This record gives sequence, C-alpha cells and structure tokens, in this order.
Amino acid sequence: MKSIIAGVAVAGLMVAGSAMAAEMPALAKKMNCTACHAIDKKVVGPAWADVAKKYKGDAKAMDALVVKVSKGGSGNWGTMPMPANDAAGTKQAEIKELVTFILGL
Repeated sequence: MKSIIAGVAVAGLMVAGSAMAAEMPALAKKMNCTACHAIDKKVVGPAWADVAKKYKGDAKAMDALVVKVSKGGSGNWGTMPMPANDAAGTKQAEIKELVTFILGL
C-alpha cells in the first residue's frame, strides 16, 4: 500500500514539475502576456497550466481560445477583462502559436 501511495505521489510531482519546467515563450513576452499570466500560478489572469487542464480533450478549445486571445473578454476566469490582442498588430499565426503552447502544458 505504501508503495502505491509513493508511486502516485511521484507521478503527481512529475506532472507538476513538467508544467513548471516549461519556460514562458519569447512571443508571450513580446505580446506582454507575462503582465497578467504565468505558467504555473495565477497572476491577474489564470495560470496557463490551469487553462490547459480546463480545456484538455476539448476539440473546440484551439479555435475558442484563439478568438478569446484575439478579441479579449471576461467572465471565464473571473471579472477582470483580458484586453484584445488583435489591435496590437499581433498576427493570428502568433496567437495560434501561443495557444498551442498553452494547450500543450
């Protein structure tokens, strides 16, 4: 029984460690995402690892999140609105690259 509990604990740490081991992409810094988001903890917006967990297995997540990042909005993670990113000259390919990173955590 102890070995099962230890095995589960180690597996949990490995999963948590993989999210924390990922580094914030340069594109996220360029787009100023880091002002409100971190990979492994809530800042103003949700932790990206939490976003990945929420949308895991959702076939519509990529398209929905690209729209959310492009147009901004609020209500999914609290009342603080996320600003639109399409006005800053951000290309849809860049937004899709970031969303791919997030969903891959």
